[in-house]
Amino acid sequence: MKLGAFSISLNVKDIKVSKQFYEDLGFSVFAGDMERNYLIMKNGETLIGLFQGMFEDNILTFNPGWDQNANPLKSFEDVREVQRQLKDKGIKLDREADESTSGPASIVVVDPDGNPILIDQHV
Repeated sequence: MKLGAFSISLNVKDIKVSKQFYEDLGFSVFAGDMERNYLIMKNGETLIGLFQGMFEDNILTFNPGWDQNANPLKSFEDVREVQRQLKDKGIKLDREADESTSGPASIVVVDPDGNPILIDQHV
């Protein structure tokens, strides 16, 4: 199963403070919008999303169809195929993609320790 580009999405209290902290660690703004309370920070191949007021928990995020620079891949495993494989293994999904559609969609699973995992396809 190929899940795509990986990042962690952090629920932050103050996006400006978090932005400065991660810049001090060597990250730079890769994408996002401070006015909309989210930034994607990058250091080498490592991505961290900073999200203020959008969700409660930190989230492990995978993006099928993207490389670590958010460039579309020519070949990738569609999120609906990932969903089918997870269901075949008996893994419960908290949010499912409509299998009758194509293109952008997302699913959410929660690991045994309560960590949400978002598999979010943008292409």
